[in-house]
Amino acid sequence: MSAFRFSGAPFDTVALRESLADPGAGGFAAFEGWVRNHNEGKVVARLEYEAFEALAVKEGERIVEEARQRFPILQAACVHRIGRLDIGELAVWVGVSAPHRDEAFAACRYIIDEVKHRVPIWKKEHYLDGDSGWVNCERCATPEHEHARRPDYSRQIALKEVGATGQARLHASRVLVIGAGGLGVPVLSYLAGAGIGTLGIVDGDVLEASNLHRQPLYALGDVGKLKAQLAAERLHALNPEVHCDIHTERFDVNNARRLVEQYDLAIDCSDNFATKFLLNDACVLARKPAVFASVYQYEGQLQTYHPDEESACLRCLWPDASRDGIVGNCAEAGVLGPVPGVFGSLQAVEALKILLGLPGQLRSELLIIDLTTFETRRIRAARAAACRGRQCTLITDVTRPSEATPADLELTFGSLDKALSAGYEIIDIRDDNEVAREPAPDDRCRHIPMHNLLHDHATLDPERRYLLLCARGSRSRAAAAELRSHGLLRVFSLRGGIAAL
Repeated sequence: MSAFRFSGAPFDTVALRESLADPGAGGFAAFEGWVRNHNEGKVVARLEYEAFEALAVKEGERIVEEARQRFPILQAACVHRIGRLDIGELAVWVGVSAPHRDEAFAACRYIIDEVKHRVPIWKKEHYLDGDSGWVNCERCATPEHEHARRPDYSRQIALKEVGATGQARLHASRVLVIGAGGLGVPVLSYLAGAGIGTLGIVDGDVLEASNLHRQPLYALGDVGKLKAQLAAERLHALNPEVHCDIHTERFDVNNARRLVEQYDLAIDCSDNFATKFLLNDACVLARKPAVFASVYQYEGQLQTYHPDEESACLRCLWPDASRDGIVGNCAEAGVLGPVPGVFGSLQAVEALKILLGLPGQLRSELLIIDLTTFETRRIRAARAAACRGRQCTLITDVTRPSEATPADLELTFGSLDKALSAGYEIIDIRDDNEVAREPAPDDRCRHIPMHNLLHDHATLDPERRYLLLCARGSRSRAAAAELRSHGLLRVFSLRGGIAAL
């Protein structure tokens, strides 16, 4: 007999008990849950149980196996009814045999408690004056005076495309979110509110005051604390039913594949190309769907990868990841607070569509929205011609970085005068508006905006030494690396940019 299963018919408790008999057992404990005739002050006439069976059985079997690992037991099983039940009928049965009674009692209690809190089972109680609607059976394990404080998914369940089965499916889902910042805040908030069972939060950064205008999940008093930890605390307050896996680390080649394989879906809420392409590669290799978004000032784009034979991944559009810093991030280029909020919300919608199997999902296309004009464009993202079946010829491994940064790329100078005295020609690569707001500290700097420099690098002398300058050093580092890839090996970046002088 399976360790966990559903039954549409009444139980044979004698046969169930005999199935767990073991000559080494000195104790046996069983739990029986019956249908009672009242609940929350109302008279119950009958009830119904419904479950998303494929996911529920998997989670139930996991719980029984956990009990085996935690307690020295010999045999254990759990059976749960589905369908219509009348008053007095047996709804759930748990049995455990063990060498001693204490282990049997403890394991039996553990199994029933975990089943009631984790397995996606839904109940509708039929009262004399109506019905309860479909509710998560976690309520069955909660004292009646606490019911009013439990999450209420009724407005979502009312959608015919969701219903009790869809809600159970969300409860059993595991979603990995890379980044708890401007995109991650709405993604995490809406998925927690929707009742996703497990959210994995990957973010190694601490909160800065400059984050708050676009990350309203946090507060000014939280500055300096880890975002992943803060997010988990806020989400628990929003929905105690959601379990958060906290990963206070960077998403990199050392953990990418391991993390992705633990979840059903991954969502990119990062702010750099290296992370986006690493997540893309890990999801393609693990055959997991992923939702990507990027924002720049007042606009953004959305793309979804599906692990099927037609879907394009990021590398189908850009075979080689752009260097971080070539395009400014929020700190460099600025961003209006609600912009990442809009695109994070769209990511949450797309994620729920995937998990629920709803129509209208993005497939092999790029959605671009300019929020200054509300212009929306869809660009066809054709799959790379060389890819066949589910294999991607552009991805081979995620255990090593996609590009290496030369160790001597960045230099430190106490002043620009010292750099000039050392024989470097200084090029300020900031854009015109930045230079107008804050001129370079030395008027001997040559101003060439980064876009112009990268597109007309032939004007640089390969024999001369150049020091590139930007606001904080990220764009100059990326530009120096790009120029070196074109043979200009004597180009360097000022570490920390103007802010470090």
